[in-house]
Amino acid sequence: MLELKPFGRARRIIFSPLLADRYFLVGLILLLALTALALLAPWLTAHSPDDMDLYAIEAPPDADHLLGTDEIGRDVFSRLLYGGRVSILVALAAVFFQAVIGVSLGCIAGYKRGLADTLVMRVTDIIMCFPFYALAITLAAILGASSWNVILIIGVLHWTGIARLVRAELLSLRESGYVQAARAMGVGGITIVFRHLLRNAYAPLIVNLTLAVANAILSEAALSFIGLGVKQPQPSWGNMLAAAQSIRVIDYEWWLWIPPGLTIVLMVLAINFIGEGLSRVLNPRPAIPVKDIYTH
Repeated sequence: MLELKPFGRARRIIFSPLLADRYFLVGLILLLALTALALLAPWLTAHSPDDMDLYAIEAPPDADHLLGTDEIGRDVFSRLLYGGRVSILVALAAVFFQAVIGVSLGCIAGYKRGLADTLVMRVTDIIMCFPFYALAITLAAILGASSWNVILIIGVLHWTGIARLVRAELLSLRESGYVQAARAMGVGGITIVFRHLLRNAYAPLIVNLTLAVANAILSEAALSFIGLGVKQPQPSWGNMLAAAQSIRVIDYEWWLWIPPGLTIVLMVLAINFIGEGLSRVLNPRPAIPVKDIYTH
């Protein structure tokens, strides 16, 4: 029988330490639970997120509406689950978009160097000079509020960190012996970058992209909260929190803002736990004995 030794070795090296990391396990369980609730929304709630019950406007939680209703009688629990779909999909799409831009430009800057490196890094510096939300609000006001525009804005403004990371990794790897051997054999630059350099730089990139999902969820929630993100009546965790702008709601109608706020906190916390676990396994740092700290 054919034994997949490389896969078995990778499983021992990567998955075993991850499964032994309690923070990673907590994050993974939280992430799977929240994702499952969003995916199973049609089977977990009897109400549509857009249905209005005019006889139960801003009603507190009861047997029919588990998390009460909002200002126009829509079921909060249903909107919370369906809003999770929107928030998660927007975050994943935005991170994919910024990964494509960041990895592509980072590879060009790190491998080509010279004028290409200078141009990419100067554009990166210009974007990073401005606060994210100042640019995001400006672009959202110009383009309009929609899910696709939120994806575009987050992707266009958040690729800089990925580009700098990929560039730094490629600069440290491009003079390695195996890269020079590939050049001597006539291997093309694109093949070298994708088959050799990126494959040896995947660890910090995976960690960075994992944490970028949490950042994208927060960015979408912030833009939707101020009315420049996902538009009503389409639910998202961010525009559900917009109800908390009223002091009356904060004081007397906790079911309108605590569930989406708590869900955002749990989702971001879960992703950060997963990212930290991946960082410890994929980028291990050897511990320095205390005596060596003082002797050096």
